[in-house]
Amino acid sequence: MGIKTTIKKEQLPLKYQKYNLIETTNGNTDSVYLLNDKYVVKLYENTILETIKNEQKLLNQLQDLKVPKCIEIFQIKDKIVAIFTQINGNSIEKPTINHIKQIGIFLKGFHNISQNLTSSNTQIYSKKYLKSLITKSKNTILKQHFDDINIDIELKNDGIIHGDIFYDNAKFLDNSLSGVYDFTEACIGDFKFELAVVAISWCFDGDILNTEKVNALLSSYNLDIKYDDFKIYINYALLYYSTTRDLDNRDYKDLIDKILF
Repeated sequence: MGIKTTIKKEQLPLKYQKYNLIETTNGNTDSVYLLNDKYVVKLYENTILETIKNEQKLLNQLQDLKVPKCIEIFQIKDKIVAIFTQINGNSIEKPTINHIKQIGIFLKGFHNISQNLTSSNTQIYSKKYLKSLITKSKNTILKQHFDDINIDIELKNDGIIHGDIFYDNAKFLDNSLSGVYDFTEACIGDFKFELAVVAISWCFDGDILNTEKVNALLSSYNLDIKYDDFKIYINYALLYYSTTRDLDNRDYKDLIDKILF
């Protein structure tokens, strides 16, 4: 995490040069800066322009929700850079039931809109795509888990999902959700998988799944699903992010150890 490509204020369009350019440790793959408390500067290390424009288009369609706005896209040398409005508040690492309920309510509103939207982004959360990632990893443990989970899960194309709402992609101000951001990898996917991604980061206490937190997430979203059925989606989400971490040479043990039997 942290800055991978250094930029200077003088490389930004003139209208942004009056702000202080502040480095952050946000983001696992890209370089993120702040312009005072006004804007976020995100330099994409590998993402293609079409994907970034899809993110900009989606955010424009979600402006009734608590999301940033992508106001400008340009290049610095061979890298694409986007300027976003900044969301006030802070990310949290110890979510309460109240925090989780607010995420559930946000996702319900997001999905109500996104079920009617389209995206040309690759469906990176699909079983086919995950299988290709596991094949690429050559990790036999991940493959065995995939073979076990693949039998039981059926992923649908419900609408556009964020797919990555971990702690660091949401902010709260005075314990109220102030915004959700980083929709770069948003694509068509399964809404239950979306909720499961939230569950794997917000609803575990260590390696133990807190069923009260899970129930708070599902009830705030107004999803009626049996625990054993939702557990399959949680396992898939744990496997998905274990695989992406493995390919990024990051430790995934804390995720794979949470898989529920």
